[in-house]
Amino acid sequence: MFVQTQDTPNPNSLKFLPGCTVLETGTMNFDSPRDAHCSPLARQLFRVDGVKSVLLGPDFITISKIDANIDWKVIKPDVFATIMDFFTSGLPVVSEGSKQIEDTAPSDDDDELVAMIKELLDTRIRPTVQEDGGDVLYRGFEGGVVKLKLQGSCTSCPSSIITLKSGIQNMLQFYIPEVESVEQVKDDEEEEAAQV
Repeated sequence: MFVQTQDTPNPNSLKFLPGCTVLETGTMNFDSPRDAHCSPLARQLFRVDGVKSVLLGPDFITISKIDANIDWKVIKPDVFATIMDFFTSGLPVVSEGSKQIEDTAPSDDDDELVAMIKELLDTRIRPTVQEDGGDVLYRGFEGGVVKLKLQGSCTSCPSSIITLKSGIQNMLQFYIPEVESVEQVKDDEEEEAAQV
């Protein structure tokens, strides 16, 4: 197995390409070892000193390190070894019965605007963001404001606001004039971590 790396716009995140399928569909984000209970792969990656978060994608794994003071040269060899050992073990990436959140999947409750927003996110925006080792999840649409949660390399990226406003907002407004703006939402745990 030959694992490649790819830089992301976030200097604290690195995209690892194991050359095989990681997840059949979508992405799964783990912000802490506690979140990784359903993924043997993520649990093993959190054992590497300096790993802050893990994002599993269709054919990639994005690792974010704790801070800029830790050099990638220190973390990378351990991450490479963990990924190679894991994929040769034959263990499942995600435990049976674990459910991925399909936030952009259309639901019967969606009105026409929400369905269009989700379709654009799924077909145009997410693939581009995933190329950079991140993901974007739909969290709501109220009063012309689309609420999105950024994951992976996007969470602490210096250019995430530009991505959100210039990239995602402009595209949504081009196709859906009712969209007035796009806002990033954070989970309670992320808010607490940002205040520490």
